[in-house]
Amino acid sequence: MSQPVDIAEAASFSTEVEAEIDGHQAKYPVKRSAILPLMFIVQRERGYLDPPGVAYLANRLGLRITDIWEVATFYSMLHTEPVGKYHIQICKTLSCKIMGEPGITEHVCKRLGIKPGETTADGKFTVSLVECLGSCGTAPMFQIGFDYHENLTVDKVDKILDRYLKPEEQS
Repeated sequence: MSQPVDIAEAASFSTEVEAEIDGHQAKYPVKRSAILPLMFIVQRERGYLDPPGVAYLANRLGLRITDIWEVATFYSMLHTEPVGKYHIQICKTLSCKIMGEPGITEHVCKRLGIKPGETTADGKFTVSLVECLGSCGTAPMFQIGFDYHENLTVDKVDKILDRYLKPEEQS
């Protein structure tokens, strides 16, 4: 995906968020070292790392826009496009694949009515296939937000999804 390089307008944040950013930046003697915690704050506040949020980070950290995009596009927990309220990241690497990831992915997508990379029409769920999430011994697995769900079966997936779906949305 191509990201814009020149951004005329940077995002702005409330006094409280600026204070939170100041607190994180104060922990690091080198400005650039604060990049990840600041990215999480911008993402939390804006929903994802959009071009104005990236421009803000570049200005705040004294970096080039491309420096910010390079980091943002490396980590699967950082989003450069809007994602649903519940972001289901399904591990697609070898251990998970061998232990049944294709069936889990198919079931999740069928249940939600979307394909990997898509978001439900109500904006509630996004399904992404991601590289190793570091839980090979408990494959197959996915994470929703920062919560790991391991040793998945179709039944276990249904119980997990039921917690997020309203009764009228359940199949």
